[in-house]
Amino acid sequence: MADATATVLAALKADGENALKRLFEILAVPSISTDPAHSADCRKAADWCAAQLSEIGFTAQAHKTAGQPMVLGQYKPPLDNAAPHVLFYGHYDVQPPDPLDEWTTPPFKPSVVTDTEHGEVITGRGSSDDKGQFMTFFEACRAWKTAQGGLPMRVTVLLEGEEESGSPSLGPFLKSHASELAADVALVCDTTQWDKDTPAITTTLRGLAFSEVTIKGPSRDLHSGMYGGPVRNPIRVLSNILGDLYDASGRICIPGFYDAIREPKMAQIEQWRSLGFDAEQFLGSVGLSRSAGENGRTPLEQLWSRPTAEINGIYGGYQGPGTKTVIPASATAKVSFRLVPGQEPEKILKGFRTFVKERLPTDCKAEFNGEGGSPAVGFDTDTIAFRVAADAIAEEWGQRPVFVGCGASIPIVQSFKTVLGMNTLLIGFALNDDRIHAPNEKYNLSSFQRGARSWVRIINRLSQVPI
Repeated sequence: MADATATVLAALKADGENALKRLFEILAVPSISTDPAHSADCRKAADWCAAQLSEIGFTAQAHKTAGQPMVLGQYKPPLDNAAPHVLFYGHYDVQPPDPLDEWTTPPFKPSVVTDTEHGEVITGRGSSDDKGQFMTFFEACRAWKTAQGGLPMRVTVLLEGEEESGSPSLGPFLKSHASELAADVALVCDTTQWDKDTPAITTTLRGLAFSEVTIKGPSRDLHSGMYGGPVRNPIRVLSNILGDLYDASGRICIPGFYDAIREPKMAQIEQWRSLGFDAEQFLGSVGLSRSAGENGRTPLEQLWSRPTAEINGIYGGYQGPGTKTVIPASATAKVSFRLVPGQEPEKILKGFRTFVKERLPTDCKAEFNGEGGSPAVGFDTDTIAFRVAADAIAEEWGQRPVFVGCGASIPIVQSFKTVLGMNTLLIGFALNDDRIHAPNEKYNLSSFQRGARSWVRIINRLSQVPI
């Protein structure tokens, strides 16, 4: 299939200007799933994506859900073959663009501008997360159709419209369409390269558990002059409990928190250390100078293979201007835990609840709300799918992709495993400085172009092996 790949890459190059126009069309749609005012825009984006897939030769439809539509496309080669079936996942919804006054170009009027470090970049909300990313796959599929009349294997595409708002419709959709979505391997593009010149395949994702804890004390807010002293202040109680979460060495003090952790193999740690990660630059870019994580662990190990406990928000009492001398009736904190392989979200939350309750003084009680989470995932890099994908990427980039971890969570990957029974290849072409979720989001033009070329090669390679 080497000759086929060459013709497909030539077709991709010849259509480069039109590919950019198509990307600009979808970037111009403000498909903000968190804002009900943009529900029509989300439907517009879903219909646009389904129409694009239909042009490429897929049987595609935007399916209604209780929330935003799911786009489901199916491509089956005209003749049955032994090639594997892959499921490609992305999302068409985007984060709100606020604060608008910090954008140098309008968030929904995409353009190509020159960046001092990266050269030509594509600007606009969603350019990197995730429209620019899934469009690299769309354009690769289009080039296969143009040059070869179609794709060399069966491909299913799933795009959701609520990834940025918690994916409430995704679980029910996966279960109700499991037979259509089940494949040999899933492809997810919502990840990054190592740097602008080095491709990567993400092999681990941290899990997540989250809770909102409220400490309640007196039956109502009280005057601090009339009650201060004999009355216990819920804010102080909550602060003391949260302060006990970590010890001086950076370890989390919840009993049993580390019991089930599966440590990465030394070979994996050595590979991470060989990447030349610049911890000083990483921290310096956000105005910091020293790692605050566990003693004896490098920042990269802390990000990719160690769990965390974070206080994401805390409030109680008077929040307005000036002074109001009040003892509040309650205080609340939002807490989250990043998890690693071996940890179960419910066990971690149970341990946290016990940790809080054991520290409650007389006349105080704790309530827990808004809890949930998903476990960490990790993949065997010795599988055929990983090997051939790495070979394909190496063909395009002239170097093998590095295997990296990710400190964040992508719950859909765990759902693919538990609901559909398949592993995932996490291959993306974004960069850490693409400013996703922030003003002035961008996507390197080279990432868009080489990402599409990489998918052409990956499709070719995967179509030739049993998975």
